[in-house]
Order: sequence, then structure tokens, then C-alpha cells
Amino acid sequence: MTQSSASQMDGSALALLTARMEGIARKMANTLHRTGRSGILTIARDFSCVVLTAKHELLATAESLPIHVLRGPDIMAKTMADNHPVLKRGDAFLHNSPYHGCTHPADHSILIPVIDDQGVHRFTVLAKAHQADCGNALPTTYMGAAKDVYAEGALIFPAVKIQDKYEHVMDIIRMCQLRIRVPEQWWGDYLATLGAARVGERELLALGAEIGWDKLEAYTQQWFDYSERRMIDVIRAMPKGRVTRKSTHDAFPATPSDGVTITATVEVKPDEAMIEVDMTDNPDSMENGLNLSEACALSAPMLAIFNSIDHTVPKNEGSFRRIKIHLRDGSIAGRPRHPTSCSAATTNIADRVANPVQAALAELADGLGLAETGALLPPSCGVVSGVHHGKPFVNEVYLGCTGGAGAPMADGWLTILHAGNAGMCYQDSIEVDELRHPIFVHQRRLIPNSEGAGRFRGALGAYSEFAPVDCDMTVAYISDGNVNPALGTRGGLAGGNSAQYRMHPDGSLEPLAACAEVVIAADERMVSISAGGGGYGAPHEREAYRVAHDVREGWVSRDRAEAVYGVVLRDNLTVDTEKTTELRRDG
Repeated sequence: MTQSSASQMDGSALALLTARMEGIARKMANTLHRTGRSGILTIARDFSCVVLTAKHELLATAESLPIHVLRGPDIMAKTMADNHPVLKRGDAFLHNSPYHGCTHPADHSILIPVIDDQGVHRFTVLAKAHQADCGNALPTTYMGAAKDVYAEGALIFPAVKIQDKYEHVMDIIRMCQLRIRVPEQWWGDYLATLGAARVGERELLALGAEIGWDKLEAYTQQWFDYSERRMIDVIRAMPKGRVTRKSTHDAFPATPSDGVTITATVEVKPDEAMIEVDMTDNPDSMENGLNLSEACALSAPMLAIFNSIDHTVPKNEGSFRRIKIHLRDGSIAGRPRHPTSCSAATTNIADRVANPVQAALAELADGLGLAETGALLPPSCGVVSGVHHGKPFVNEVYLGCTGGAGAPMADGWLTILHAGNAGMCYQDSIEVDELRHPIFVHQRRLIPNSEGAGRFRGALGAYSEFAPVDCDMTVAYISDGNVNPALGTRGGLAGGNSAQYRMHPDGSLEPLAACAEVVIAADERMVSISAGGGGYGAPHEREAYRVAHDVREGWVSRDRAEAVYGVVLRDNLTVDTEKTTELRRDG
């Protein structure tokens, strides 16, 4: 829809309505954050809230996780409309099907159509919340070894009506309560997610009454057109080129013995103002939980692109018109066929898709792209569960994971967690976790010399050591990066590897498998080492004062500063400029 010049809004009106729409998405997020029950929502903030048009176009996202929302909500909203041709005010739908647009089964989502007083569908609001438990066969939301969706065990809801006339469909509620561990916790999270979506519905109805639906429709199209123009300007300023890059996921159950190599070919076409990513040259779906959903297969390369360009370009249907992602049906990095398991679709392989895309962009020109981000999911981001004093508990914890990639003008983001959530999730408060669960955190710290060295270094890895209190505790995790670290780009070096151990009462460490559910006894501890991020640019190009700062902070040793970065420090840890210049010249 193209607006005539007479009906075009001026820039201030466009900005004000955009702020109103983003404000609605933030109100939804605030509701979910403050009313959720499980720690994964109220502490770690692993959720997203968005507004879509009635045509299923992404409009407003606020601080959502990119892997949750860049693509997927559009497919989910279309599934809702296709499955329920007559949408009414008071409807709400539960959706977690990875075959119909959801990211993975653990991301329970509530969709609500916004219906005006004449019964016309105007917008859709979506609140997506990662669950502490989704009814899988094992107490984890990441079934890395699941042969198929049946082995996963979660209930799958392809936009199933869960409210009619604002009343719960109790048959669906009872199914969830019987299948999901700690059902009262799930019930609280469900109500929080539903409440967030209802807040969005209420606010949009009020905005439509205030502004007028026709004006809001005109606004959405103008905002999309503006966003597309911004994206066109950015792409036309980029160098033309085609780069193929690979990233390898460690060997897991049902993968080849040397792991899963993901290939991404990125082509920038400035003349056409298009970026294309070809993901078709990748292995077939595998009999494990690593396969991507369509939503993640589309979002992962897109988030790598947006992470690599001007951050002020709006992320919506308008800018998306300038990105084309090529997928293959039945591929581990493409569109899955039922009953393929997509249990871990948001993390492991998704990051191995994002990493080569952002690194390929870096190869096109200095100043673009990123190095590789550290891999997930170590035990410090695992799902912990058990029974304490007769009461069951389950939650995913974020007790120490870093991984940020070196960038063209900045060091790796220390708390990004992984490429897909772009730092939108929070690291857990140790004290709050200890209050909520029978867990004691003995250590959480950064690991010296684990950064990917570079002109701008990657984030250091993190060491976490935690234990159950007065009970046994199962820790479920799927830790990539034990073998294949986050690689650098443009001469940058790889980040440190991940690892995991059981610490016995005598302090000895027992190496553990990378994909496992491990029972930690009350007198034992879980030790988790998260991966560091890759470096951007050659280490000898790093400004000497930055290296000296890292040494003083205890992040880089004095020996490493000299051997890797070519920076010589005096005993007071200031830069010896003359010796540094000589060392770098000779090196």
C-alpha cells in the first residue's frame, strides 16, 4: 500500500507513533517480567513480546530476543489465522509448534488477535516465554539427544485456542498441568504470558480509538517503507562481494564423528540493495534435537546481518524486504519435517549459522561484521531439577556465560550469552538463585587468557562452580565448543574452549560428556567453563594501552601480552613503548 503525498505523515508524527508501538511492546514485556513465576522469566528474562499487523508483518519488538522474533512470529500469526478463519475478540491461542513458525517447543507463545468494535482483525500481539519445563521426557527444555519429537515428549500446540470470550479452555490447561513438572510454576508463567498479551491487546484497542484504525494502517505502511529505505542506503554503501564461510559444531549423539559443519554463503549486492544468504549446502536433518525450526533457520542469518551493520536500522518487515535467505527442506539448517526434533533450535546450530554469516561479512571489508560468538549451552546455562524436602523444583539457570565476539570497534560483549539473544537475557543473580532453589554457587568468575586475541578481543570465558543443597540435583546441558572454539576473523584468534566437570568431595575433577543429564550428589559440585569469543583483527594491531588495561584487570597475563599481542610491560604494568615498538616491528 503506497500512500499519496497528501496523506504522508511528517517525520515527527512517524517517530511518535513508532514510540507508541514500541511502548506497547515494552508494556507487554514489563508485565511478563514482573508477574512470571519461574526464574528463567523473572531473573534471566528469556522472553519476547511483539506487535504484528493483521497481514502478519512484524511491526514492533522492543527488547525482544532476535532469535525469537526476526522471523517466526509472522508464520505463527498466519497459522493462527489459517487454523481459525473466524477470529473474535476474547480469543487467545497457545503456540509452540516448530513446524508452524515457533522457535522450539519450550517457547510457549500466546497470540491474541486485536479485533475492533466492528469485528475487523487489526493487529496481532504475541508474547513468547521460554519455559522452565515443557513436559519433555527428561527434565530439560533442550533434548539434544532426542531422536525425534516423540522422544522429546513435549506437548505440541499449533496455535490451539486456549481462551474463548476471555475464558480459559480448561481442557488444554489440564493437559499442560498433567504433563509439565511443577505445574503450579507453569500456571504462573502461563498467566504472566497471557497477561502480557492482553495488555498489548488493551493498549492497541485504546490507540486505535484515539488515532483511528485507518491512520494506524497508513502509519504501518509508511514505517515499513522508511525502514526499507534505511536498509537500502546501508546495503548500497557496502562493498559488493560473495563469501562462503563454515563453522563446525562439536560431535553430539547422532552426528558425524567430526561434528556438524555448517556452510553459509553471503552475497552483498549493492546495485540491487539486497543481501542474500544461501544455507542450502548443509547436512540433512539428524536424529537428535539440534535441528533448526524454520523460524530459527531464517532468524539466525538475519540477526548476524543486523548485528553487523548500522544498529539504527529498524528491524521490521520493511527492512526485511532487503534480505533473502535460501533454505532447503529437510536440512539441519533449513525447514524441518515432522517428526524431526527441534528441541535445541534456538541455540547450538543456530549460533553455528549466525557465526559464519557475521564472520563472512567481516571478510568483505574491515569495519563490517563480527568474529564468532562463543558456543552454548554449558552447565552454567543448564536446566537444574530435583526434589528438595519433598518438593520438586526445575528451572534453567544462567550462572555464567559470556562469549561476545570481537567487533570492528569494540571488544566482545561480556554478557551477550550467545549470538541469538544478543545480550537481551540477564545473567542470574547468585543470591536470588540461592533463595529460590536448593543451590549454592561457590564461584563465578572470568577465566584469564581465554579471550580470542585481536585488535578488538573476544569476551573471556566464564568459570562457574555450583552444588545442590541437601539433595541430589540433575543438571541437563548441551555444551558445544568443547572441541571447536569461536573463531576469529581478519587475523583475530579463536576464543577459549568450553568444558564441564564433576568435582568430587576430594576436589578431583571428572570430565563429563558434552551432551548429558548429570546427577550431582549433595557432596559434589558441577564445574562449568563457558566459551570465549573470537577476536577481530590481528592481535599486534591492538592498542597497547588496551592490552595493559587487560593485564591490570587480571584478564590477560603479562606473558600473553608479550607473546600474543607484542606488548611489553614494565614491572608497574605500564607500557614500555620503546620495547613494544621493537617487538612488534620484529614480530
